[in-house]
Amino acid sequence: MQQFKVSGMSCGHCVRSVTQAIQALDQAARVEVDLAAGLVRVEGGLDAAQIQLAIREAGYEVAPA
Repeated sequence: MQQFKVSGMSCGHCVRSVTQAIQALDQAARVEVDLAAGLVRVEGGLDAAQIQLAIREAGYEVAPA
């Protein structure tokens, strides 16, 4: 499972936006968002660069955790 530090998430809408952005690239990806810690964990067939790009395109800052 890959883990990323994501800043700018503050609510359920943010969680949905990040999850949908990742699952648009890999429908089977399992996405876990820890809003309080600002962490996103992803299990699936995407590489780290693809996941980070999807999160950035959704409007959030992201870095490997």
